[in-house]
Amino acid sequence: MKLYVIGIGPGGADQMTPRARQAIEHSDIIAGYTTYIDLVRPLIGDKEILQTPMKKEIDRCKLARDAALTGKTVSMICSGDAGVYGMAGLMYEVCEQHPDMDIEVIPGITAACGGAAVLGAPLIHDFAVISLSDLLTPWEKIQKRLDFAAQADFCICLYNPSSHKRADYLQKACDILLKSKSPETPCGTVRNIGRDGECGEIYTLAQLRDTKVDMFTTVFIGNSQTRVINGKLVTPRGYENK
Repeated sequence: MKLYVIGIGPGGADQMTPRARQAIEHSDIIAGYTTYIDLVRPLIGDKEILQTPMKKEIDRCKLARDAALTGKTVSMICSGDAGVYGMAGLMYEVCEQHPDMDIEVIPGITAACGGAAVLGAPLIHDFAVISLSDLLTPWEKIQKRLDFAAQADFCICLYNPSSHKRADYLQKACDILLKSKSPETPCGTVRNIGRDGECGEIYTLAQLRDTKVDMFTTVFIGNSQTRVINGKLVTPRGYENK
């Protein structure tokens, strides 16, 4: 009973680890969200596919678990890293009554790392990753996390910054951050990380507040030391101060 939970990275085959590719190759069945299945379809070949749409994560994990219980080797694939807003935690939960299940989590490049590389080096020092999606987390709790992270002068990476139903959530988040951060704080956005149309832009926090983004965008907010060097967003680690 072998069950891989694989982070496939941003989506391009060139940003997937050899370990992830090998696990997919050695699997009998590939499970995943429809869009992610399409990203790795050339690697799947004629393997059996188990796919579900968005908001069917529990069903997806149960399908993968039940297939593995039959003796098949199954790979559950996730965009980015399986352990960062991915399926790894949920897979352990649905397999709780099956302690003999051999679950192996294979990490991948998450959006925070992929997007940071596009912008320069904004996450060199301590940083917080916060999702603005209130589908599973109450907005009141997200607000508190934003407030405390800003007070602590963390660099901040925002996942899921906006959607049709949450069109003003980035604006709301910036208003919270501006209570503790300067309006001139360097920030950046990256859209379609690792995919066709990848694009990074740099703003001040005040400018970011009025910037339109979508679910394909990851947002980066600097700390009090972050600056723009030759067009790149850089947070000093502090070596030059020693």
